[in-house]
This record gives sequence, structure tokens and C-alpha cells, in this order.
Amino acid sequence: MTLSDPAREATRTDRLLAAVGGLLAGYVSLAVADLASFWVRPEVGPVPAVGGAVVDRTPAAVKEWAIRTFGESDKAVLQLGILVLLGLLAVGIGLLALRHRLLGSAAVGAFGLLGALAAVTRPDSDSVLDAVPSLVGAVVGAVLLHGLIGLLFARRSRAGSGGARADRRNFLVVAASAGLAATGAAAAARAVGSPVEENAAASRAALRLPRPASPAPAVPAGAQLRVPGIGPFVTPNRDFYRVDTALVVPRVDAGRWRLRLHGSGVREELTLTLRDLLARRTVERDITLACVSNEVGGPYVGNARWLGVSLADLLREAGVRPPSEGGPADQLVARSVDGMTIGTPVEQVMDGRDALLAFGMNGEPLPFAHGFPVRMVVPGLYGYVSACKWITSIELTTFAAYDAYWVPRGWAAQAPVKTQSRIDTPRSFARPSAGTVMIAGVAWAQHRGIRRVEVRVDDGPWQRAELGAEDSGDTWRQWLYPWAATPGRHTLTVRATDGTGATQPEERTGTMPDGAQGWHSVVVTVDGE
Repeated sequence: MTLSDPAREATRTDRLLAAVGGLLAGYVSLAVADLASFWVRPEVGPVPAVGGAVVDRTPAAVKEWAIRTFGESDKAVLQLGILVLLGLLAVGIGLLALRHRLLGSAAVGAFGLLGALAAVTRPDSDSVLDAVPSLVGAVVGAVLLHGLIGLLFARRSRAGSGGARADRRNFLVVAASAGLAATGAAAAARAVGSPVEENAAASRAALRLPRPASPAPAVPAGAQLRVPGIGPFVTPNRDFYRVDTALVVPRVDAGRWRLRLHGSGVREELTLTLRDLLARRTVERDITLACVSNEVGGPYVGNARWLGVSLADLLREAGVRPPSEGGPADQLVARSVDGMTIGTPVEQVMDGRDALLAFGMNGEPLPFAHGFPVRMVVPGLYGYVSACKWITSIELTTFAAYDAYWVPRGWAAQAPVKTQSRIDTPRSFARPSAGTVMIAGVAWAQHRGIRRVEVRVDDGPWQRAELGAEDSGDTWRQWLYPWAATPGRHTLTVRATDGTGATQPEERTGTMPDGAQGWHSVVVTVDGE
């Protein structure tokens, strides 16, 4: 049944106002839900909850395309896309409500239920309270739309009279008031801050890192080459790459954080606090991390000084033995506070490399974006099989028994870092002047080290580059080659040989299923003298 006046068709003004009413109802619904999420958890707002569900169900190839295309802005683009789609749907709901007032309000409620369902079915959900923000926002939006469309009905029933103009003014006044109130309340909440986030920030600010019992050796003087354009040997925290699926960075209160260690081969299940970890023997190491999504020559690699405790020591104290010593578990499954699962080979964690449960990065507590309060760092393995951020659980199991998050999505279960090298300067399409031009960059093969880097100009012979001093086999090495550049267009290519004597292959492959490989090249045009 149509609930509008059957004697009069909707005018263009009616439809325009109804569309505005639907859009405004959607906006107010999201603003109220966002406000409510500040008191529950920011991650359970409708946009992050629905966005997280979308990310989990997106094919791996699409995710890789998004990372290549948008880089670290991929999450912002996804959320913007969700907002645009919701805006279009809200306009449609407004027009629907013009003909079926209650059905339009019900549609707003249905989207609220969808957001609530997405929130409570997320892997990190542990309470029905996660549904509250979306439901509260939907109720407010539905009531607002019902009221606004009611004013249009009143206007249409009195068309041609002064009352119609008054009802239009009432519509605009109510709409503007609702929009301003929602915007003001959301802005005030953000200015004050979420209690959850405030507590987490306070716990990080109060954390005092202990002096390492096993400090990292000083970085050799020659590790940082003095070449303009080359990246720093130690990547500042603000510049360190971030690739994960969290649309909202988890902010965990260090005082409430717990780590559960359990599973096959664990003598007795352990639950550890951050205080427990800080009381253990601390280890500091320089370790380069690399993302499996890094294309040849890409930016998703960085080097930092990490502070934490030995993961292998903790496992041995709990009775865990690697498979080579008869242990029943060959996979360590780390779980994050946001529900992410990362599967790591037990053998590599316990083979003597500096696998850490880290709580410090470059001399300060971990930034929230990089895993505060505790994350895993395992040199020599790509991050998706080793570098669990915001870690809350470690389970010992087998690769046959369990597939971690990325494996069913087409990625390999085990993925050691491949030998790679990159030209940082000159950049592709640069126009250096003829004469001596410094070709420089970085090369990495964590846990194997870099033995040699070679550079080729066009199709000429390979020339050995000068290597920066080696910090350790777990860090990248800088390199440079002074090139006598001649005018014209040239292709510069680099390749590296790791500590085992293996040289990276020429043929380029994509990132799936276990990391890209191939030589990095740049094309430059040298200007004449």
C-alpha cells in the first residue's frame, strides 16, 4: 500500500527533498553509530565492521591490485568506496520512503542490522555489545527519515497553500538541525577521545623500556652510505611501511593485554602479561622486515632496531621442541587482537635466529600501527608468515591441521624472504647530467646476508658495486656504483647475490604465491654537458 497522498503525484521538489532526507538519515545514522562505537570499540563502527568483512571476502588478486594501485592508502580508498555506496543507497531509500514511508525506515534499520551482524561476526568480536553502535545508529536514522518524510506528506496534502511553504521550511530546519547536531556530537567525541583509545595511549606513554640484556651491536660507520637519494639504513618509525587488513588500527591497553601460549607440545598452558615479558631477559637486534606484497623495486621493506624477548627461549621453557628434535608441532599459529592468524614454521623460529616477541622499535614502545603492545619479528620470513602484530595468542599445531588466514586465499604456507635488490637513485625517468652519476640502493636476503651486488648499464657487462658495511645477515645492505654517464637514454639494472652464493634470477614473477623475484631496472635520460 502506498502511504503518500494517492490524489497527487510526487513533484520534482518532493523527490529532491526525499533524496536529501534519505542521504541525511544515512549520514546521521553513521555519525551516531560512530559516536556510540567510541564507548564500545572504534573497530565495531559500521564502516570498519562492514569494511573488514569485505576485506576478508575479497579475492587475493583484488587485494594485490589494490595494494599496487593505492599503496598504503588502500584502506582509505575502501572506506571511501563504502561511504559512496552507502550514500547512493541512502538516496534510493529516501525516494522509496516517499512512496512507502514505513518501508523506507525499515530499509535504514536493515542496513543497521547488517552492520551489527558484521561487527559481531568479526574474528575479534567477544561481546554482543559490538552490535550496539550499528543498531543505535539505525534506530536514530530510521526515526529521522520517518519524520522528514512525514513533513513532505504534510506539505503535499496542503499544496498551493501557505502551509506548504511552512512545511518545507520545517523540513529544512529539522534536516539542518539533525545534521548539525550529529556532526557536532561526533566532532566533540573525537576531540575528547574514545575511553578505549585514551586508556591505550596512556598505557603506551607510561611504558618504560628496559635496557637490553643483549644489546644490538653498534651500526658500523660504513653501513649508511653518503649518497643523496638513498634511503636511510634505519627506517624511522613514521616511514616504516604498513600492510595489514585492519581498517582501524587496534589500540590495546597494555595493562589489560595478555598472551596465551598453548597447543601441541606445550607442557603447561601459559598466560603472560606485558609485565611478565619485561621481566625476562631482553634482546635488541637490527632486523629488516619485508612484505610479500612488495613488487620488484617496491617500498614495502624497512629496517629497524627491535627490542623484545626471545621467542625460542619462551617456547623451550614451555616444553616445546622443534620437529628436528621430535616435537609434534611444525606450525606456530599467532593470533592478533583483530582476529588475524599468522602461521610460522616452528623449526625456523627455533633454529637459532633472533625470533622476537618485540615491544620496542627504534628506541621507543611499538607504535600502535606497528603492533603495540607486542608483535612477532622473525628474520628471514615474509611478514605474512611471521610478523603478527597486536599478538594475543600462540598455538602450537601443524600445517596439515590448520591453514592460517592467507593460505586459503592463495598464498604459500611457508615463505622465506627471496633475495632482492633495488635502485633508489637515480629514479626512473630521472634526467641526470652527463658525468659521474652515483647509482645506489639497497639489497636484502634476511638471515642469509648479501655477498655481492652488480650493476649493468644497458646491455653492457655486469660491474661490481661497492657495498656498505654489513650490520648483520638479518639486515639489508646499501650499495653504490659510480657511473660515467653519457648523454642519451639508458637502462640501469641491478642484481644481488646472497650469502649462500645464490644470485637472484632475471625473470620477473609476481608476488603470489610466495613473493616476487627478478632484476630491478630503471630508465633514465642523461642530459648532455
